[in-house]
Amino acid sequence: MSNHDIPEENLPERSTAHGEVSVPDENPFADPGLPPHEHRIQDIDEGAARRSERTVALLFTISMLCTVGFIASYFAIPRDKSIFVFPIGHINAMNFALGLTLGVALFCIGAGAVHWARTLMSDVEIADERHAIEADPETKQKVLADFAQGAKESALGRRGLIRTTMFGALALLPLSGVFLLGGLGPKPEEKLRHTLWAKGKLLVNMNTDQPLRPADIPVGSLTFAKPDGLEESDEDFQQQIAKAALMIIRIQPENIKDKRELDWSHDGIVAYSKICTHVGCPISLYEQQTHHVLCPCHQSTFDLSDGGRVLFGPAGHALPQLHIGVNQDGFLEARGDFAEPVGPAFWERGAEK
Repeated sequence: MSNHDIPEENLPERSTAHGEVSVPDENPFADPGLPPHEHRIQDIDEGAARRSERTVALLFTISMLCTVGFIASYFAIPRDKSIFVFPIGHINAMNFALGLTLGVALFCIGAGAVHWARTLMSDVEIADERHAIEADPETKQKVLADFAQGAKESALGRRGLIRTTMFGALALLPLSGVFLLGGLGPKPEEKLRHTLWAKGKLLVNMNTDQPLRPADIPVGSLTFAKPDGLEESDEDFQQQIAKAALMIIRIQPENIKDKRELDWSHDGIVAYSKICTHVGCPISLYEQQTHHVLCPCHQSTFDLSDGGRVLFGPAGHALPQLHIGVNQDGFLEARGDFAEPVGPAFWERGAEK
């Protein structure tokens, strides 16, 4: 590309034969300024502006209806009801309804505000010079004047339908938070103290789904079990297994230090809750030589040869032990429920039952 192909105003300075400097008439780096303002259809057509106003009002109205639906769902849907949602599976119906209605209510307020700003509020581009951090009186007056002008251009006073529905949506939405406080109750009463384990319940292998015999538990092994009759297809499976999950190990009887643990075992086979007593994580790491189990979440360590007591970490109390034995058919069975609640501590844990 030759210099003849370049516009003259883009050519650099150059020297002439007599040493004179030739300077282009225009500065190629000059501020081009703002492009011409293009009016939106809503700026020139009041019918289009009315349609945008109705759209914004519809979004705010949907938000109000969803907030009402949130409150109605809290009272109308049973707490233990579950529904199947593809592809998630079985979930709690109340949680699904509360999350859906609250999410749509918040989204519609945001979407309405954005659509209002994009279609009805002023979109004229304004360039303002930078000023010192400390504003002088003239600047403060200008800011207040700009605010008043912005409020005027927002048409909030003129668009009564938007104003009414927006205030309604914003007034109703905080009620959702008030009713969320009810999620802290009702009290669990005796639910935290009892699991599916009961006298005569067979110990079923979590992997094979078969009842366990003493011969299935070799010395030094770690086996996970569940109560007989609990199936993964059950709607409340996750809720029940969170309390009833069991880990079984076999220790030489002479290595068991705690007398009650020895009495509650069968030929060195001991059964403990798999739920960590810190925040309820499932325990899965077993050290064969020391008979210690480790929670992978926060490294709480328990000694399964000494009553499941805490050796290290933030856990507050020992793992609950399950009293087990063998039935007449030779299968391992529970002799009752855990002697104390499983999982993390709670205020009423030490209270009389």
